[in-house]
Amino acid sequence: MSAAEGWTRRSVMAGAGAALLPAIAHAAGSADRVRTKAGEFVGTREQGVTAFRGIRYGRAERFRAPVAVAEPGKRIAAQAFGPVCPQGDRQYQPQSEDCLFLNVWTAEPHPAAKKPVMLYIHGGAYSNGSVTDPLNDGHRLAARGDVVVVTVNHRLNALGYLYLARLDPRFADSGNAGQLDLILALQWVRDHIAAFGGDPGRVMVFGQSGGGAKIATMMGMPAADGLFHRAATMSGQQVTASGPMNATARARAYLAKLGVKESDLGALLDMPVETLVEALSATDPVLGGGVYFGPVLDMKWLVRHPFWPDANPQGLRVPMMLGNVHDETRAFISPDSPKVQGLNWDNVAARMAPELRIDILPEWVVAEYRKQFPDWTPTDVFYGATTAGRSWRGQVIEAEARATAGAPGWVYQVDFSSRTDPRRGAFHTMDIPLVFGTIDAAGSQTGTGADARAASKAMQESFVAFAKTGDPNHAGLAAWPRYDLATRATMIFDVVSRVQNDPRKWQRELFARVPYIQPGT
Repeated sequence: MSAAEGWTRRSVMAGAGAALLPAIAHAAGSADRVRTKAGEFVGTREQGVTAFRGIRYGRAERFRAPVAVAEPGKRIAAQAFGPVCPQGDRQYQPQSEDCLFLNVWTAEPHPAAKKPVMLYIHGGAYSNGSVTDPLNDGHRLAARGDVVVVTVNHRLNALGYLYLARLDPRFADSGNAGQLDLILALQWVRDHIAAFGGDPGRVMVFGQSGGGAKIATMMGMPAADGLFHRAATMSGQQVTASGPMNATARARAYLAKLGVKESDLGALLDMPVETLVEALSATDPVLGGGVYFGPVLDMKWLVRHPFWPDANPQGLRVPMMLGNVHDETRAFISPDSPKVQGLNWDNVAARMAPELRIDILPEWVVAEYRKQFPDWTPTDVFYGATTAGRSWRGQVIEAEARATAGAPGWVYQVDFSSRTDPRRGAFHTMDIPLVFGTIDAAGSQTGTGADARAASKAMQESFVAFAKTGDPNHAGLAAWPRYDLATRATMIFDVVSRVQNDPRKWQRELFARVPYIQPGT
């Protein structure tokens, strides 16, 4: 047994949710038990909703495509989350390469229910994160929205996206293994979700940050075609994937950090996974900083960029919601960070330049913002410009590409701001507790007052309506037109939500002067 196998088995035994329970007896038709061709799953009934946690949908083989797993006839406990993918951040435990587990929340776990399915993909770029975070708990959404909620863990960082195909044909699938995990999870939903009360013909994928980027990528992957029928991206876009040559250069930098020769990639299979995680600190030869991992244009699983030079025709058949929050970068750059402490008109351009992630004259940008917004402080300009230049551009490009093709799309912006730290405004991840209804969970900064509940209700009901019909309009919201290039109608989610045409027009036009470079390409 290799060191990696030993670490994996210890982690699974410590915390995997899907364990066999042959001795448990439940009456036929029990609300906490579901029979499928993949096995008989025993969940937990919780305040009118049954939660099935830690259902294995596949098995991960290092740097290879995942393998489907089914245990027909076996009774399986689905009462605790499975492990998450090993990552540099040890926040989520346990961690294991054996991390292909999903979770289901359903109020009516029987085939006659035929409720729309909402499958969530977590953020954390392509390197970190987990759906075991309390903000991603599906209970409230399933209870309130008359939907079946699914959340998915999958491989990340080098385990999911290290591109070795040009160095060793044994690893032809390595650069998109994390994407293939998600596709396998969607195949599991297609084949088994009806038993949990879900409608396999109405599957909506939604994801925040990196989760949204993974969805945008899947919209152009032939293997994902037909597996989902609506898509919503929350502060996450993927206009272009990593090119194979840049991805190979990154792989070489990572191998050098590990001390592994290109002629001996088999050594990777026996390395402890902790060693693989430690090497994530390798310097990216393309971008600098830590090495980037993400989907690769490998001409096998991903054969063209998702939204370049236009929207991938495959994805145009799927109705789409695209959203961002008003103050994205207030999450990445804390108000207490040295980057913003002591900001003034003499230093804001220099401090802002590396955070813009585009090649534009920062002094000119500051001058333009001061003319347009004379009451703004240097801190306001810093966050406003970095959000517009770094975080909004990809969403605008994707929405424009779909509108040009006549595909159904709706755009939103979250203006509801933090009630626990007003300095952070409507920061990146603000929309997660609003959509899930987890405003009182650990980590939420929405507050729990009537204003937060109003904003959450508006977002939840729009997402649920979209899952049901492919259109986010509902009776409790002002009419929300499709996005087009003439009006650029945008739903502003706030205490009182409203539609505004082209709400960021000036900033959109300012940054459209320079080419957009997708991070990681």
